[in-house]
Amino acid sequence: MNEQMNTIAASKRGLNAPASPIRSLAALARKSVDRGVDVLFLNIGQPDIPTPRGMIDAYRNYDETVLAYAPSDGFVEYREALATYYNTLADGAGIDADNIVVTVGGSEALLFAMAAVTDPGDSVLVCEPYYTNYAGYAHLLGIGVDAVTTTPDNSYHIDPAEVEAAITPTTKAIVIPSPGNPTGVVLTTDQLDALVDVCRRHGLFYIADEVYREFVYDEPTGTRAPSILNCDGSEEIAIVIDSVSKRYSACGARVGCLVTRNNDIRTAALHYGQARLSPATVDQYAGLAALDTPATYFEDVVKEYTARRNVLVQGLADIGITVASPKGAFYLAVALPVDDANAFSEWMVSEFSLENQTICVAPLEGFYNTPGLGRNEIRMAYVLDQAKLKRCTEILGAALKAWNNGQPT
Repeated sequence: MNEQMNTIAASKRGLNAPASPIRSLAALARKSVDRGVDVLFLNIGQPDIPTPRGMIDAYRNYDETVLAYAPSDGFVEYREALATYYNTLADGAGIDADNIVVTVGGSEALLFAMAAVTDPGDSVLVCEPYYTNYAGYAHLLGIGVDAVTTTPDNSYHIDPAEVEAAITPTTKAIVIPSPGNPTGVVLTTDQLDALVDVCRRHGLFYIADEVYREFVYDEPTGTRAPSILNCDGSEEIAIVIDSVSKRYSACGARVGCLVTRNNDIRTAALHYGQARLSPATVDQYAGLAALDTPATYFEDVVKEYTARRNVLVQGLADIGITVASPKGAFYLAVALPVDDANAFSEWMVSEFSLENQTICVAPLEGFYNTPGLGRNEIRMAYVLDQAKLKRCTEILGAALKAWNNGQPT
């Protein structure tokens, strides 16, 4: 007897899930590495800065008989220590442990925040180019993304009036990082206050991605990016996304947190956390140890990133590409003299080499919501040492010359 089999298929949501432009060239890069090519990776924000010793020691010193679950919102000791840290950012913010949910990296905090403030059919408002996970999680949640376009012509400046003009009836929140990825833009206190005012008048939440807070350049030693927690009137609308990944060069730790003084949002995030049971137990002890990292660590790191930024900006100038020096984070958005940065970047990492070396970058088109924008741009992360960054600009210059002379096939 012939039995008819019903066909099965992945969901449209799954089939249409956007791939990460940050990791889109990884397979091509691996093939080049397998062929013996020395690939210098500038596509992913994985710093080579040493992780604070205290974090490493916390892992090594863990000696419990049972590796047990942690509370769904994180260990209270860790949340209390985090609250102390956040209260150093904002006078009178009044953050306590019950305003914090520990998450599996900043990415989970972002997902929880977006899920807590939107329903299917709603939308969030971003400034493009933007961190690509904003769109990835919007797709997962069945919500839309609207974008305010910023441009390299004015150093990707964010104008609160333009943000307000882009609000639609479906907008439920704005999602803006500071310092920004991929632009390095650092919002001023006046800009934050203006954006908070926009959100209050329109009944919107403000999801503030502050994971690069300590990395601010051309400012007095110890300067941190202004936090939305310090803005008057932000108490009910502000949701801060944070992570140990970049601050402590601990991307593998997968510990972040969501900070909010809105009880309903905190409760929603807690319930989402209960569904995934627990953030990582041992990693929280490492995160707790990280909070004792001395200020001199960040002073040295900021000094190094400043020097790396300067080397990269100057190296690009040496090959005829002018970019403004970003004020924070560790990324450059770079416009190239090519029509298709995706095709160029794929060719460069897979077919081109200079003395058996090449580079892997992130094409920037996927960081835009507006079709057609970013086609000639790439993101470069200055997460390699200064000599390697200088070499990267030399390789890029040679690759552009070969590409524009018609040598690639």
